[in-house]
Amino acid sequence: MTNGHAKTVPEAIAELKLELNQLKQELNEFISTRVAMLRSEAGEKLRSIKMAAPTMVIGFVLLLTAWLLFSAFLVTIIAQVFMPSPWAYTISFVLVAVLYTIVGGAAAYLGWKQLRDTGIKPERTIRVLEQDRIWLQTEAKSQL
Repeated sequence: MTNGHAKTVPEAIAELKLELNQLKQELNEFISTRVAMLRSEAGEKLRSIKMAAPTMVIGFVLLLTAWLLFSAFLVTIIAQVFMPSPWAYTISFVLVAVLYTIVGGAAAYLGWKQLRDTGIKPERTIRVLEQDRIWLQTEAKSQL
C-alpha cells in the first residue's frame, strides 16, 4: 500500500541497484584515470632516462679515462717528491688513495642525501590521490 510519497520495495531495490551500478562505473572510471595518470608519469620518467642513458655512458667512460690518467699524474708528481726513497711510488699510491677516499666518501654522502631528500616517487600522482581521498571522505560524510 502506498501513500503517494513512498516507493514500493521493488522500486526502491531497483533504484538502489541502478545507483550501485552507476557508483561502480564511476569508481572504475576513477581508478582507471588514476592508473593512467601513474603510467603516464612513470612513462615520462622512463623516456627521460632512456634518452639520457647513452650520453651518460659515453660521458662516464671518458671521465673514467681522464680520472685514471689524472691519478697516474698525481702518483708520479708525489713520487718525485719522495724520489730518493725506494718507497716513493708506494707512498704516492697510498696518499692518492686516502685523498680519493675522503673526497669520494663526501661526494657519495652528499649524493645519497640529495636523492633521499628529493626522492623518486611519483609526487604528482600521490598528491592527486591524496586530494581524491579527501574528496571521497567529504562525499561519504555528506551522503550519510
